[in-house]
Amino acid sequence: MSSSAQKLRLGALIALVVGSMVGGGIFSLPQNMANSAGAGAVLIGWAITAVGMLTLAFVFQTLANRKPELDSGVYAYAKAGFGDYMGFSSAWGYWISAWLGNVSYFVLLFSTLGYFFPVFGEGNTVAAVIGASLVLWGVHFLVLRGIKEAAFINTITTIAKMVPLVLFIVIAAIAFKMDVFTADFWGQGNPQLGSVMDQVRNMMLVTVWVFIGIEGASVYSARAEKRSDVGKATVLGFVGVLLLLVLVNVLSLGIMHQAELAGLKNPSMAYVLEHVVGRWGAIFISVGLIVSLAGALLSWTLLCAEILFAAAKDHTMPDFLKKENANQVPANALWLTNGLIQLFLVVTLFNNSTYLSLLYLATSMILVPYLWSAAYAVLLALRGETYENASGERNKDLLIGGIALVYAIWLVYAGGMQYLLLSALLYAPGAILFAKAKREQNQPVFTTVEKLIFAAVVIGAIVAGYGLYDGFLSL
Repeated sequence: MSSSAQKLRLGALIALVVGSMVGGGIFSLPQNMANSAGAGAVLIGWAITAVGMLTLAFVFQTLANRKPELDSGVYAYAKAGFGDYMGFSSAWGYWISAWLGNVSYFVLLFSTLGYFFPVFGEGNTVAAVIGASLVLWGVHFLVLRGIKEAAFINTITTIAKMVPLVLFIVIAAIAFKMDVFTADFWGQGNPQLGSVMDQVRNMMLVTVWVFIGIEGASVYSARAEKRSDVGKATVLGFVGVLLLLVLVNVLSLGIMHQAELAGLKNPSMAYVLEHVVGRWGAIFISVGLIVSLAGALLSWTLLCAEILFAAAKDHTMPDFLKKENANQVPANALWLTNGLIQLFLVVTLFNNSTYLSLLYLATSMILVPYLWSAAYAVLLALRGETYENASGERNKDLLIGGIALVYAIWLVYAGGMQYLLLSALLYAPGAILFAKAKREQNQPVFTTVEKLIFAAVVIGAIVAGYGLYDGFLSL
């Protein structure tokens, strides 16, 4: 940014991280988790997630400090370590994940409003799509007024959304019953859940979904007032959100049995509190969710535009995406993003897309950017780059990066073949923009290795397209 007035301080960066992670996911967590696992598997899954995501947070912190010249984190690390096409794919996948997440937030927002106004149904009725479209373009024009102004509003909504979450945790802790929590602890009374390992694997995409946004401060590293604040914001935001998520999930399992939680509508947290205190609890949580989603939509709208803008400045995306308006907001990137969100909102009318199906697809798209960031941290440590006369730190960072990389690979496995193929279907068209950017620089589109990678993506996309046609894959 050319103007220091638009720089973001530590508090605003933490709010971007927390605001991005604490959106709609935490309010639907009781049902989402119970749908996949019993209490014992949930505890194992959270332990794996805590270690994996903490190491990933440390990866972003380390890379922000060791590679201060690489702005916009998750995209820049993939490009620096593994070439232009991997960098582009990382930016493309992150961007698609971000705006698909916004579509799911709109569905959840109007599903929540459906508690008060039945015309909105499950968030995918005609009335819901019209309402979501109005909110979408309202947020769009707010962001066009300026990044710092939008970040300030996000800070306010982030603080406001903590109130219902803290109250829920206090009430749920009082109402918690150990006999409910330990009943069918390993989920063996429900054959549909499968083995404990199956349960842990099936809940993984949900745990990743609620942590998406952990890289938010890294994406905004170019706009940070102090570079060191990027890493601090990432780790502090992660620890606070982890505590909230685990408490909400575990305490809910001590209030209602797994099968009851799995059968709830979303936002399921509202119905858990209603079970304890009556209708006012559901109303209170629903209002809190509406505030939370408003902030999350704002955070992710900012992140969507920023990732395209950063990639365009580095000539990985076409030049038209780096155009800023008078308020230094990447306007073209914002128009493209929200135009596609509008399109997918209309699509939800025809394929009946639910919050959970959109959640899984959005999560699968961000696994590749996370994997490449962890791989780059390992690559730096192996090469010893930036670690001159610091062998102790090098070994520590190699261990942390290695754990984060193994965790990222595990997530790709946990997501399953269905979402891997659907991801390929969304990754493949991105090559059009990549080719345009390369031709603007008078450079060949692909290297030999990149041609092989792109061929594999195209094959996956063809299989996915046929799968959707034939019915063995579905959204």
